[in-house]
Amino acid sequence: MKPERSSVSVAQAKARLSEILARVESGEEVVITRRGKPVARVCPERRPKKVLDLGAIDRVRATLPRAKVSSAELLRQLRDEGY
Repeated sequence: MKPERSSVSVAQAKARLSEILARVESGEEVVITRRGKPVARVCPERRPKKVLDLGAIDRVRATLPRAKVSSAELLRQLRDEGY
C-alpha cells in the first residue's frame, strides 16, 4: 500500500512546516513544489522491520568448532607472512 501523497508550494512549506511534519509522521508523503514543479519529497523515516536477535547469533556461534589458534596468534602469523 502506497502512502497518501499531497503537494505544497515552497511558500506553504515555509509557513506550515510543523503541520507538514505532523502529516509526514502519520504516514503521508508531501511533495514540495516551486512554480508548480516538484523539487523535494518529504516522506516518513523508515523504521527497521525486525530487531536483530543476538541470542540467535550466539546459538549459531556455539555450533561452530573452536579455533585452533587465537585471533592474536593468527594476526601475528599473517603479519609475519606479509599479508
